[in-house]
Amino acid sequence: MRLEIKDLRVHYGKIEAIKGISVTVNQGEIVTLIGANGAGKTTTLKTISGLRKVSSGSIVFDGRDISDIPAHERVDIGISQAPEGRGIFPGMTVLENLEMGKFHRKNRKAELNEDLEKVYNLFPRLKERASQAGGTLSGGEQQMLAIGRALMARPKVLLLDEPSMGLAPQMIANIFRIITEINKQGVTILLVEQNAQQALNRAHRAYVLETGSITKEANAKELLNDPHVKAAYLGTGAQEIF
Repeated sequence: MRLEIKDLRVHYGKIEAIKGISVTVNQGEIVTLIGANGAGKTTTLKTISGLRKVSSGSIVFDGRDISDIPAHERVDIGISQAPEGRGIFPGMTVLENLEMGKFHRKNRKAELNEDLEKVYNLFPRLKERASQAGGTLSGGEQQMLAIGRALMARPKVLLLDEPSMGLAPQMIANIFRIITEINKQGVTILLVEQNAQQALNRAHRAYVLETGSITKEANAKELLNDPHVKAAYLGTGAQEIF
């Protein structure tokens, strides 16, 4: 299994938001995209998910060009996303939100119950809150719910968009611990993250995205020591950049 973005270009009207980027995510990896606000990180994930149209270039998943297939079919073949802002259904219970993650799958109750238990094992707090409305959860709990819902689709590749945004430091550490555990369980992850320090510490490889273009690509640990990356994303003022 491999996800390959080849010379991808994406437009918003006449504005070119993504300018011919190429990114590869191999099976079993955590790959992270880092960059400032407006760099094109979220647009990249939305395009992989099928929520933005490809202007040119291609998205190849498991040897198949998926550039033009609808978003729901991409879920069917194993691409699932926990979006920026979480996107939960506030009026639905935690359990109902999780069940929405499996809407495309045939109703094999035993299998679905097994997946639900896996999510509850990763996020015990969701089990405690199963009958509670999603909109009444804390920010950290809502992020757990968004990731749990994406996992209910049994993804081969999980796309995570800013999972630590707006969370307290202790919750951020917990979310990243769980992301690592999800990866150890066999799920490949493409991560967009404002907290570059945490992302680079957890990822295998990383890309730096600046104004729609890839400017650096390396082993994540190498980028932790890269002077440009340290100055722009890891040093004093990094929080302001993000």
